[in-house]
Amino acid sequence: MPDPQSGFPACLASGSIGVRSVYLNRPAASRHVDGVKTPARLVAATLAALVCMMNLDAPADAASVARPVTRGPGGRILTNFGVWSPDGRWIVYDTRSDPAGEVFDGRRIEMVEVSSGEVRILYTSTRGAHCGVATFHPRAERVVFILGPEQPTADWSYNAWHRQGVVVEVKRPDLPQNLDARDVVPPFTPGALRGGSHVHVWSPAGDWVSFTYEDHVLASSPSGDAPDADLNQRNIGVSVPDQPVQVSRDHPRNHDGAAFSVLVTRTVAMPRSGTDEISRACEEGWVGTNGYVQADGRRQPRAIAFQGHVRTETGESIAEVFIVDLPENLLVPGDGPLAGTSTRRPAPSSGVRQRRLTYTTNRKYPGLQGPRHWLRSSPDGARIAFLAKDDAGVVQLWTISPLGGSPQQLTRNTHDIASAFTWSPDGQWIAHLMDGSVCVTDARTGATERCTESMGLSVRPEACVFSPDGRSIAFVRRMREGTVEANQIWVVNVPERKVRGSE
Repeated sequence: MPDPQSGFPACLASGSIGVRSVYLNRPAASRHVDGVKTPARLVAATLAALVCMMNLDAPADAASVARPVTRGPGGRILTNFGVWSPDGRWIVYDTRSDPAGEVFDGRRIEMVEVSSGEVRILYTSTRGAHCGVATFHPRAERVVFILGPEQPTADWSYNAWHRQGVVVEVKRPDLPQNLDARDVVPPFTPGALRGGSHVHVWSPAGDWVSFTYEDHVLASSPSGDAPDADLNQRNIGVSVPDQPVQVSRDHPRNHDGAAFSVLVTRTVAMPRSGTDEISRACEEGWVGTNGYVQADGRRQPRAIAFQGHVRTETGESIAEVFIVDLPENLLVPGDGPLAGTSTRRPAPSSGVRQRRLTYTTNRKYPGLQGPRHWLRSSPDGARIAFLAKDDAGVVQLWTISPLGGSPQQLTRNTHDIASAFTWSPDGQWIAHLMDGSVCVTDARTGATERCTESMGLSVRPEACVFSPDGRSIAFVRRMREGTVEANQIWVVNVPERKVRGSE
C-alpha cells in the first residue's frame, strides 16, 4: 500500500535511497517537493511497487547518495558555516556530547577526511577547559575555535563572557595561538576584549575574523553601582590578525592575543519603541566574497549582515535584518574608546556604519522566524538570505538587498525551512533541511528539491554546509549503533546537473 504522505509503497517510504531518490531528483520542471505532477508521481509509485514485489534493491542515484563519514560513539557538532577545508578534503567539527551541542563539554577539535573516514585530532583541551565551534580559514590550512576557561573556578566558569578564540595550524596542531587578547582590569587595553568571543568566522579573503561578544566587566558589575552604565548585551566584533596585542598581567585571566579586536555594532539598554535601536546583535554573516556594490556604483569591500533585536510600537522584541559597513582600518577610534570604560562597552571603530534593512512589524508574523540561523549573503553580495514566516505561518527563505528595500520571498513551500543554510559558491543554490530531507533551493526561481530522502528527526538542524566546489553538502545525523546513539557527520553529493557547467 502507498505511504499516505509520500505516495510511495511503505517499504520504500522511509528506506534506503533507490527508486524514490531517483524520482525525487527529477528535474525541477517535472517534479517539485510541493506540487508534484500526478502522472510522474504515479509512475514513480508504480516502479517502486514493482521493486518491492520483486524484493530487489532499487538502483541508487549515485549523484545524490548520502553517507556517513564518521562512525562510532561520541558527540559531533558542525558549525553552521566554514566547516570544509579549502581543498574540500576534510570537515572540521567539535565533540560535544549532547545531540544539539547545547552542553559545552567537548574536549577535542577533530577533522575527518571525507573520502577515507580518517580522523585527525587538531586540538585537545587541558586543565579542565572545553572547546568547540570550529571553522576553517577559506584559503589556508588553519582552524579557529572557542576555548573555555582553563582551571575554571566558581567565579570564572564557562559562559558567554568567559571564552576566547584560538587558532591552530593543521600542520602544527601542537602550537595553538590565542586569537583575541583579554584585559579585564582598567585602564583597559585597545585591541583587547574584556569578555568572551564566540562563533569565529574568517572573512572571504581570510584577513579578518568576525565573532559575537559579551562583556565580563559589565556582566560582573554589581547592580546599582552605576545606574546609567551599559548592560552586558550580545554584540558583534572583528579581529584583525597579525596585529598582536599585549596586556598587563594584573589579572589571572588576562592574556595576549595575535589579533587586534574591536566591536562593530552598537546596542542600547532599552531600545525606544518603533526605532532602529537594538538590544542585541547576533547571528551574523559576511556580505559577498568581495562586499557589495553601493547605490552610487562604488564597492563596499567589507560588510557584515546580522540580526538586530528591535522593540515594536507595542513593546514586543523582534529580530530584523541589519548591516554594518566596515572601514578599511578598524584600529582608529570612533566616538568612544575602543577599549571601553568601567561602565561603557568598547565603542565601534571610526567609519563603522550600522543600518537597518528590514521593517516587518506590520506583517502577520513580524520579525525573523524559524530555527536558529545565521544570515548568509549570496557570493556577489547582492542578496542577504534569512528565514521568516509567510502569511500562512510557514517558515520560508527570503532575501533582502544590502541597500534595503522590500524583502523578497524566495520559497513557497508547504513545509518549513528547518535549519541553518548556506549558499553554493556559484550563488545558484541554497542548501537547507526541510521535511527531514537535505534540500537545495534554486536561488533564482525558489524551487526546492530534495537531495536525500526524509530522515525524520534524526537529521540535526544546526548546519547544512556546501563544500568549496559546490558538489557536496555536509550535515549531522543522529544515528544508533547497537544500543548507543551518536551524532555522525554525513555528506550528500549534489546531483551533477546542479553544478555550474553541467546540464
